[in-house]
Amino acid sequence: MLQPAAWSLCQFWHIIDFVPEQEDEPRKLIWLGDTLERLTAFPPAVRKGLGFALYQAQIGQQHESAKMLRGFAEAVWQVRADDRSGTYRAVYVALFRDAIYVLHAFQKKATSGIATPRRELDLIRNRLQLARKLARK
Repeated sequence: MLQPAAWSLCQFWHIIDFVPEQEDEPRKLIWLGDTLERLTAFPPAVRKGLGFALYQAQIGQQHESAKMLRGFAEAVWQVRADDRSGTYRAVYVALFRDAIYVLHAFQKKATSGIATPRRELDLIRNRLQLARKLARK
């Protein structure tokens, strides 16, 4: 049996014909270059972790491992997943309204401390330019 307060709330709900807003659809993911192929080659637990992190970006949330990459004009984000075989990262940009552009996915090799290797950063910069062009279309 409904309590009086709950009953009046339900009654009020029906009186105003209020329908809760439906959540927006998740933004689509656009995989640039060989990013999807690289990600699918990662270990299953890593794929699952990075996939969940990218899904959170699609729905406007931020994964706990997300951090902004420095040195870019736009907010370029990276998410991380760890495995016995190493640390893996996916890099994306969520600034464009229609989609999340996944710029790169790679295994972090600890050759230079915690810094992201220059060749990876150069590839990310090139793909960011491509994402800007695609977003304008």
